Amino acid sequence: MLYADYNATTPLDPEVRAAMADALGGSFGNPSSIHSAGQEARRLVERARAQVAGLVGAEPDEIVFTSGGTESDNLAVLGALAAAPAGRSGVVTSAIEHHAVLEPCAHWRGQGHAVTFIGVDGEGRLDLRALEAAAGSHIALFSVMLANNDTGVIQPVVEVARTAAACGALAHSDAVQAAGKLPIDVNKLGVSLLSFSSHKLHGPKGAGALYLRRGVPIAPLIHGGRQERILRPGTENVPAIVGFGKACELAHLHLAADGRRVAELRDRFETEILARVPGTRINGVGAGRLANTSNIAFAGLDGEALTINLDMLGMAVSTGAACSAADQTPSHVLLAMGRSEAEARSSVRFSFGRETTPEEIDRAVALVLQVATFPRGARP
Repeated sequence: MLYADYNATTPLDPEVRAAMADALGGSFGNPSSIHSAGQEARRLVERARAQVAGLVGAEPDEIVFTSGGTESDNLAVLGALAAAPAGRSGVVTSAIEHHAVLEPCAHWRGQGHAVTFIGVDGEGRLDLRALEAAAGSHIALFSVMLANNDTGVIQPVVEVARTAAACGALAHSDAVQAAGKLPIDVNKLGVSLLSFSSHKLHGPKGAGALYLRRGVPIAPLIHGGRQERILRPGTENVPAIVGFGKACELAHLHLAADGRRVAELRDRFETEILARVPGTRINGVGAGRLANTSNIAFAGLDGEALTINLDMLGMAVSTGAACSAADQTPSHVLLAMGRSEAEARSSVRFSFGRETTPEEIDRAVALVLQVATFPRGARP
């Protein structure tokens, strides 16, 4: 399989697998137990917490482990809003957020609270003037992603956090797609909350984290234990957390080199496709993007059909976020960028990663050419 869907998930790194195997085989204790077996498991969890914190420039005690990015986003948004001072219940977010933020915001609006969705320009960049206009003393939370999962476009989170601080609100960023691909320092970003996930950076599925700045109050979404400072009760998934920690350590170590190499491969892929496939357009090309992401519109073609035909030839790509794959509507991100439904439906997301080779890029170009130039309705 020629894998070009790294934004959906990433292969488990061999060093991560080895670390998890050690944890599975030797540290079965409950991390909350006071005996030696429990304390050995606790030591592994706390070592992983330090590794995870190191990836985003946080302190270990500012990391709350969760089951993944969706839970982290929900805990950040709904937890912060539930703990907000009286008179502050408004939310400002963007129209291109992942559904893990959009749906909690919609739920909050359904409870009678004000939620403002800020638009983006044709390249997918946040409208900062509209963001500033939405600020006010009633706002409790600003939530804007660091990098978009469909297009890779990087958002101005520093400016978002500055606007939030100016009106006394908290700032949250969904960094699920950015962590491990961009250098992240939560203090430089200025956010109080930041979500990220293990399986997007060569760790296991089922583990994620929420950075929570010291002193910032949030309310738990579930109840029943004292784990994770009561914010996320339940016995910790020690092997997954260990794998997450190792994945963060490796991502931090390889981030710069991986970014340069993958950017060169992505640019080479785009150059070939634009030159050789008529009617192609890169969504978000005029903005700063993640080094690995290429969202290409193929005029007159159907993106889902392209995706299926490429899969038949042994190449994995997607038309957008994996969490929305069952939804037949076009990408809300591309629609927010002003694309027509036809343009949005013609778009395919290619995303590359640590294991991608130059030979695979050449093969990818050949397969896309084969599929994109086939007569409409025909099978490769």
